Amino acid sequence: MADTKLTLTIAGNDASGGAGIAADLKTFAEYGTYGIAALTTIAMMDPDNNWKHNVTPIDAEVVRGQLKTATAGPKIAALKTGMLPNVPVIEVIAETIREHSLENVVIDPVMVCKGEDEVLNPENANALRDILTPLATVATPNLFEAGQLSGLGTLKNLDDMKKAAKIIHESGAQNVVIKGGKALDGNKAIDLFYDGNEFTVLETEKIEPATNHGAGCTFAAAITAGLARGLAPKEAVLKAKEFVTEAIRSGFEYNQFVGSVFHSGYRLSKQESI
Repeated sequence: MADTKLTLTIAGNDASGGAGIAADLKTFAEYGTYGIAALTTIAMMDPDNNWKHNVTPIDAEVVRGQLKTATAGPKIAALKTGMLPNVPVIEVIAETIREHSLENVVIDPVMVCKGEDEVLNPENANALRDILTPLATVATPNLFEAGQLSGLGTLKNLDDMKKAAKIIHESGAQNVVIKGGKALDGNKAIDLFYDGNEFTVLETEKIEPATNHGAGCTFAAAITAGLARGLAPKEAVLKAKEFVTEAIRSGFEYNQFVGSVFHSGYRLSKQESI
C-alpha cells in the first residue's frame, strides 16, 4: 500500500511479551502501521528467584547496524525509544535521528524495570535529558522518570507533575506526557499532557486488578503510531490513553508475579479498526 506508515521502536526485549519491543510492535500493528525494531537490551526475569530482573545490553555498534538497516527502506513516519542501556547507545540513536532528519520522535525514558527500584544506569538520566529529550516530539516519563529528568525527585501530586513537565519542556521536548497512572493516591488513573502553553489532565477510573505490565511502553507506542497516522501530539496522546486503558482492562494474569496488558483489547472491545 502506498500509504503504509513505518513505525520504529528502539527498545529492549521482554520475553514475557508485555513490555518492550513486543508491546511496541503489537501496538503498532493494532494502529495499522508497519512496525520495525532495533534491539537495545535483553531483559530476563527469573521465576525461580522472585522474578528478579537481569538486563543484558546490546553493543552500541550493533545498535548502529540495526538502525542502518531500519533506515534503508521508506521514510520512517515515527519512532520511539524505550530501554536504553548506556550513553553510547543513546548517542548512536541521537546521531541517527539527526542524520536522517527523523520526525515524530517519542522518547520514553525507561530508567527501571517494573518491580525493580535500582536505576539501570544513573548516567542515563543525564544523557536522556541532555541528548535525547531535545529531539523529542513527545517525551513520556512516568513519575519516577519525570522526577529524575526534572531534578525534583519524588513527585507526589498533580502540582508536582506540572512543575516537572515545565522543566522537561524547557530542556527541549516539544510536548511532555507524565504518566501518573495508578501511582497517585485516589481512585483515578491520572496522566498529564503539557505542550508548553497549557496542561491537559487525562483521567480514567483505576482498574482492578491492575494488569498493567507493559502499560507505559504500550502508551508510548500508541502515541508513536498515532503521530505516524497524522494525529497532532495532543490527539495522539488522548487516543493512546483510550487504547492503553482498554489494554489494561483486557489484561490477564501472566503468572503469580505479574499481570500483563492485552494489546488487542481496544480493537476487541470496540470491534473496529483504529
